[in-house]
Amino acid sequence: MNNLNYGIIGNCRTAALVSDKGSLDWCCLPEFDSASVFAKLLDEEKGGHFSFTVDDSYQISQIYIENTCVLKTRFENPEHCFEVFDFLPRYQKENSKYHAPPEIIRYIKVIYGKPSLKIDYQPKLEYAIGHTVKYVKDNFIVSLTEADKFDTLFLYTNLDKTKVVDAEPIQLEDDAFFLLTYNEKIDLPNISSIKLEFERTKVYWLNWTFKTPVFQKYNDMILRSAMTLKLLSYEKTGAILAAATTSLPETIGEVRNWDYRFCWIRDASMVVKVVSQLGHDRMAKRYLQFIIDLIPDKNEKLQIMYGINKEKDLTEKTLSHLSGYHNSKPVRVGNAAYEQKQNDIYGILMDVIHQELVKYKSDTENKEELWTITKGIAWVVSRHWEEPDKGIWEFRNENRHFTFSKVLCWVAIDRAIKVSKLFGKTSKLKRWEALEEDIRTDIMTNAWNESVGAFTQSYGSTDLDASVLLMETYGFIEAKNPKYVSTVKAIGKHLTNDGLLYRYKNKDDFGLPSSSFTICTFWYINSLHKIGEEQLAEESFEQLMKYSNHLNLFSEDIDFKSKRLLGNFPQAYSHLALIETAINLSKS
Repeated sequence: MNNLNYGIIGNCRTAALVSDKGSLDWCCLPEFDSASVFAKLLDEEKGGHFSFTVDDSYQISQIYIENTCVLKTRFENPEHCFEVFDFLPRYQKENSKYHAPPEIIRYIKVIYGKPSLKIDYQPKLEYAIGHTVKYVKDNFIVSLTEADKFDTLFLYTNLDKTKVVDAEPIQLEDDAFFLLTYNEKIDLPNISSIKLEFERTKVYWLNWTFKTPVFQKYNDMILRSAMTLKLLSYEKTGAILAAATTSLPETIGEVRNWDYRFCWIRDASMVVKVVSQLGHDRMAKRYLQFIIDLIPDKNEKLQIMYGINKEKDLTEKTLSHLSGYHNSKPVRVGNAAYEQKQNDIYGILMDVIHQELVKYKSDTENKEELWTITKGIAWVVSRHWEEPDKGIWEFRNENRHFTFSKVLCWVAIDRAIKVSKLFGKTSKLKRWEALEEDIRTDIMTNAWNESVGAFTQSYGSTDLDASVLLMETYGFIEAKNPKYVSTVKAIGKHLTNDGLLYRYKNKDDFGLPSSSFTICTFWYINSLHKIGEEQLAEESFEQLMKYSNHLNLFSEDIDFKSKRLLGNFPQAYSHLALIETAINLSKS
């Protein structure tokens, strides 16, 4: 069973996935959302990869170097052993800017013996549209394509370049390297410069993780998740991606395949809330600046998502020449959901703005802009909270009065009131406090279903939905409130399947979901802990941890029966919820 046994490497400009056998199977250059140069993940035959072939006597194992995002794959038999260190360079320069070029380094260290291997180097530029050709030059191997547009890729190495291209056996006498780069190098790399990049990048991550608090329980999992969220942040603008991939299916053979290499306001804001609690203030401040930059007009509505460079048009198209992950078509780039209306994003964003202002109130340079955004959000919510929307799960056809959306409209106004008090701006207080009470009354009247004994997915519905578990997290209701306790228990009874949660069980645009949305199980575990079911929460958490891959990474979904990881990978949603849940459990 393929269980998305990949490690992610990256440098906050782009990322790559390396399999547990050391094959580079997914990478987009020069940036996260660029066309792929390796996409075996989405087509075994056509997609392209960069791997090492050894004989069957070798055992292959893989770990991250402790407290870093440098991935180590070890190839070992009794006579010969070598290790491959994969990373994208990232470190701070003397001018305080970050060195994060669009390049991957594969540093090969001989441990003992004289290992023999073949290099299988098959780049397929521009999503493997058209034909990619390779040429051996004096200083590098160049790959190019003239598909829809001309593109090039350069590979530098201290091994025999012709043998690399022809996949002939190479005996490793000493340490070797590959430097794969989008740009031709002015200064030629050598083994010494590669080792320096390796040490500098390692130290960068060691410094970064050193700033993260140490927890009594689950510390390693929290730290790996925090580093993964950092890898999904885009340095240039402050955007945070939902995941590093596109079109990994929620269910094998179905069509729930989406491009997640964008910045969802909801996902990113939730990430920022968590990483800020871990002390990584720079990420939080850069994301707030990303939001400020997106809202130039005071009356402009927020989209639910944007491109990482603030693009507003994310037109969706299909790459029909690719067979898809395990033949799950279509492969999509772009995401049509950007045009949807989802009222919850305002509350989620206001929650983050409020948190950051409380934390940095004496150190916030952009108070005026944030106050303008706060007033703008309150204005939009006051005019639209009574309208139906697509909801957190992005139902593509039908608008409804989703409970989660209404609760987050309440959160938007609640946090706007708190921000106004922080700033001493009280002229709108009475109006906002009356609105807050109206929304609360509306939810308590229409979202509670007495016959079900729970707050339901939408007004007038009998369907349950995991998202309503967040009513307590956002401060709408107390954990010990009988209606909340009853809701948690009803969701546990009706939405769990072998310890994993359905988002909901009513049919959507594509039928009944057959995989568990990972974040929902974390939400449920968190809720169990808060209502006093602490032992069950801890047992459930430890069971869920067993479904991660070999590097403690999670995707978006888990198959109910096989427990294989599905959906885009690694998923920011899953890792932020892991951190939140682990921190709560570690307090008990």
